[in-house]
Amino acid sequence: MITSPIWLPATLIAGAVQAWRTAIQRRVSHSLSLNAAGLVRYLYGIPFTLMLLGGYRLFFPGALPGIGPGFLLFCVAGGLAQIIATNLLILAFRYRNFVVGTAYSKTEAVQGAVLSFLLLDERLSPLAWAGIGCGVMGVMLLSTGGKRMGAMDVLRALTQPAALTGIASGFFFALTAIGIRRATQAVDGGDRFLAALLVLAVTVLLQTLIQGAWLMLREPGEMRRVLRSWRVSGQVGLLSALGSACWFTGFATAPVALVRIVGQVEVAFTMAFGHFYLKERMRRSEVAGLFLVVSGVALALMGAL
Repeated sequence: MITSPIWLPATLIAGAVQAWRTAIQRRVSHSLSLNAAGLVRYLYGIPFTLMLLGGYRLFFPGALPGIGPGFLLFCVAGGLAQIIATNLLILAFRYRNFVVGTAYSKTEAVQGAVLSFLLLDERLSPLAWAGIGCGVMGVMLLSTGGKRMGAMDVLRALTQPAALTGIASGFFFALTAIGIRRATQAVDGGDRFLAALLVLAVTVLLQTLIQGAWLMLREPGEMRRVLRSWRVSGQVGLLSALGSACWFTGFATAPVALVRIVGQVEVAFTMAFGHFYLKERMRRSEVAGLFLVVSGVALALMGAL
């Protein structure tokens, strides 16, 4: 159920910001371990998240909304799923390039649609499902580089490490969205943006404690490197806070599957960052795949009207 039209601009902004953040985080991942590279988005995101929440409360004061049962549990579940998804995405980057790694993770749209139907009973129109199919075809074209492939070739491609980690990343990102949506639903009141910011603040704090504790116990030397990387990691934290605030707003105001389908526009921003920022070559097949992804988003939007 869509409760506010704010979900659409919030989702589009989230896609752009996340592509930018992921590009910078990939640079950080070259000098840090897998878990350390994942931690920077939460640790350095805390001050910016609290600034967003404090700034919003400054302009829109009032009593804090009540918190219903299950709030903390869903924050933990969503936060833990996001930690796993982020680590898998960083691992996918190490197997293949930036665009392809993100493309595999974008299968979360179809995975999110299925999971939200099973767990949240959220239903989509046939046109929205057509948009999902179109988007998945675009993602597959992006991930295979436009090569002509038979059934066995496709099967082999899907069993490669980059594909497995990317698809698994998409699965856990879909679980993240469901956990966050349930957490925002546990916040009373009609201010969905405030609910999203409250969930974000609690979730980021929990994620920092979980992954920070793991790093201190298993890789104490990496924690010092995380702290020394504050110049670049601070950028990751800022963009992560802004992007997550927009994603969480989308999840708080619209069905998970619809947000994730529209969120596939991140692929377009990812291609731009991969080409201009990371100097990765853009092929014709990637342009064609991008067209299919954008067409899928358009169909999903028409199906939501």
